[in-house]
Amino acid sequence: MAAGDRTVLQFSSSSQSLSAKVHPLVIFNICDCFVRRSDQAERVIGTLLGSILPDGTVDVRNSYAVPHNESLDQVALDIEYHHNMLISHQKVNPKEVIVGWYSTGLGVTGGSALIHEFYSREVPTPIHLTVDTGFTNEETTIKAYVSNNLSLGDRQIAAQFQEIPLDLRMAEAERIGFDILKATNVEKIPTDLEGMEASMEHLLALIDDIYKYVDDVVEGRVAPDNNIGRFISEAIGCLPKLPPSAFDKLVNDRLQDHLLLLYLSSITRTQLSLAEKLNTAAQIL
Repeated sequence: MAAGDRTVLQFSSSSQSLSAKVHPLVIFNICDCFVRRSDQAERVIGTLLGSILPDGTVDVRNSYAVPHNESLDQVALDIEYHHNMLISHQKVNPKEVIVGWYSTGLGVTGGSALIHEFYSREVPTPIHLTVDTGFTNEETTIKAYVSNNLSLGDRQIAAQFQEIPLDLRMAEAERIGFDILKATNVEKIPTDLEGMEASMEHLLALIDDIYKYVDDVVEGRVAPDNNIGRFISEAIGCLPKLPPSAFDKLVNDRLQDHLLLLYLSSITRTQLSLAEKLNTAAQIL
């Protein structure tokens, strides 16, 4: 057989530089769907919505669950439900398109290739997001994959899931909620003041680290890094130039406004409760 007539195995990879960015809302939606799943379902499967950023990053901003049935060798998705949900979501935000799908569990399973094949017909290069809802290992709780086809000549014989970089960035308020979600036992959800206290403690710890780094650089114990110095300069430049008295007044005013809203909401709940009881008593009489 001539060299040009040989048939070889080859991978077709079109996403070597692909990466993903996931917003916290997606993780919350997935965990909520997992809690509300039926007793017969071992995992939850759903669609990821978002967009492709100019640098090629897949920005995942929303999701919804899709009913399914699966066995050892086959998976059945409710395609009509999937399309109806997609139409409803795009009426609210037409810029969000299908970027992939998700599943709960510890990683890729046997039926993942079948589901990924369906989403490959919906979008050219879908990503597969796996979420361990038990949060057993923080390092591997959330992962993203793409599928590479293994071909023998012109015939596709298998698919390989390859992990891609995943960025899970969130604001401090979102971080507090995510940390509570990861905890297996939570006595109570912290109040706004407790959340503010935790954020301030974290901020003070970061400031102490910056002070220590600057002192070490000045004393010659640590080699200076221009990038770190530039970041510190940009952070200081973003601070408003307010005297301490004006800053204290601003914080106290905001705190008093917040307490006033809590007081008004408490009064409203009390009035609604009284009105409901009076209405019930009137109907009985």
